[in-house]
Amino acid sequence: MKRPRIAVIGAPLDLGQGRRGVDMGPSALRVAGVGKRLAALGYSVRDLGNIEVAQAESLPDPGPDDARYLAEIAESCERLGLKVSGSLRDGAMPLVLGGDHSIAAGTMAGVSSFFRESNRKVGLLWIDAHADMNTPESSPSGNVHGMPLACCVGHGPKALVDLLGFSPKVEPANVALIGIRDVDEVERGTVKGTGVRAFTMRDIDERGMRSVIDEATAIASNGTAGFHLSLDMDFVDPQYAPGVGTPVRGGATYREAHLAMEIVCDSGRMVSMEVVEVNPVIDEVNRTADLAVELILSAMGKKIL
Repeated sequence: MKRPRIAVIGAPLDLGQGRRGVDMGPSALRVAGVGKRLAALGYSVRDLGNIEVAQAESLPDPGPDDARYLAEIAESCERLGLKVSGSLRDGAMPLVLGGDHSIAAGTMAGVSSFFRESNRKVGLLWIDAHADMNTPESSPSGNVHGMPLACCVGHGPKALVDLLGFSPKVEPANVALIGIRDVDEVERGTVKGTGVRAFTMRDIDERGMRSVIDEATAIASNGTAGFHLSLDMDFVDPQYAPGVGTPVRGGATYREAHLAMEIVCDSGRMVSMEVVEVNPVIDEVNRTADLAVELILSAMGKKIL
C-alpha cells in the first residue's frame, strides 16, 4: 500500500461477455485522468499501455458454447499475468484497467506468482454485484466473465485455473466476496461449498459498510502478504454508475463505495488493484469512468481532510 510507484496496465478484453463495449474501459479511465490524478497524490505513475487482446470480429469461431472464447481469453490472461508479476518485481503496484471481469484470472495469477517466489500467499477482496463463481457446467450463458473467481480458487476451465502453472491462485479462506445481489441458482452451491466468505448487499444493509469491510480485510489479510482488490463497477448502484457491463439495481451508494475504498486504504494491506466492466457505450458523459477513478484515488489514499 505504501509503494511510491504505480504501474497502470490496460486489459481491453471484452470476449468474456455478451454485451460489447467494455474493451473501451481502459481508454475511458485514462480519459478520466487516472494517471494525472494519481500523480497529484504523490505517486510516480508509469502507464505500460495495453496488453494484446483478440477482437471478436477477427475470430470465426467462439469455441465451446459453455465457455465462449476460452482459448483467446486464457492467452490474454497469461500475457496480463506476466505483466503484473513483472511490475511487482520492478517494485511497482499494478493497477489494471479492464475490460470484462475475466481478466481477473490473469491479474490474480500474476500477483500470486510474484508472492509464491518468496513462499508467501495473498488474499483477495472481490467487490461485485455478481459472484463470478460459475463453471462451464453451471453457467447459463457460457460467458467467461461469470467464472473468474471460481478459477482463482481452483474450479473451472483448466486453461484459466492453471494459468502460469499453478493452482489455486488464492486459498478460499482468504477470499471475501462483497456486495453480491445477483447469483445464479446453481452458482449458489459453488459459493457456499468452496469456503469463500460472501457478504451480500443484505449484510451491508444490516451491518453497515464499515463492519463488512473490516471483516473482509481481516479475512484477506490473515496469514498473507496482503490482498489484491478486484473492483467491478457494477458493485455501485446504476444510479451512480450506469455505464457497466451488467448493471443490477440495489447496489452501493456513492458514499458507501467511497467508504469501502477508504477503509481498504486504511488497512494498509492492498498490494494490487484492478477496476473492470466500465462500458462507455452505455455510460453518460463518462461519469462511470470518472467515479471509477475517484474510487481508485480513495483506495490509494485520497482523503477529505
